[in-house]
Amino acid sequence: MGMLKEFKDFAMKGNIVDLAVAVIIGGAFGKIVTGLTNSLIMPIIALLLGKGGISDVSFTIGTTVFPIGIFIQAVIDFILIAMVLFLVIKAMNSMKKKEEAAPPPATPEDILLLREIRDALKK
Repeated sequence: MGMLKEFKDFAMKGNIVDLAVAVIIGGAFGKIVTGLTNSLIMPIIALLLGKGGISDVSFTIGTTVFPIGIFIQAVIDFILIAMVLFLVIKAMNSMKKKEEAAPPPATPEDILLLREIRDALKK
């Protein structure tokens, strides 16, 4: 019973839950980028190459066929995901800096008046 409680405490820590959410969102984001690549970018590349698409690119040595197009498509997906994540993180850091640079709000007038009264009573 103690091991089950210990596992529950471990699983419910904030870092574990945050990591699980990040993995799920990352998977969904990867699907979005793959969809964008397959439906928009790869057809444009296919027009330029004049073939069925980049996934059809291959070369042959002897009787062995090396379908490198699939690898190239995976690299393009990776570059797109990395670029978008870079832009998102850059935007988040920019917003964070603006929050940190904002001056603290002015002290309300009633608080200032109460401080003056407190200081006068101390004298």
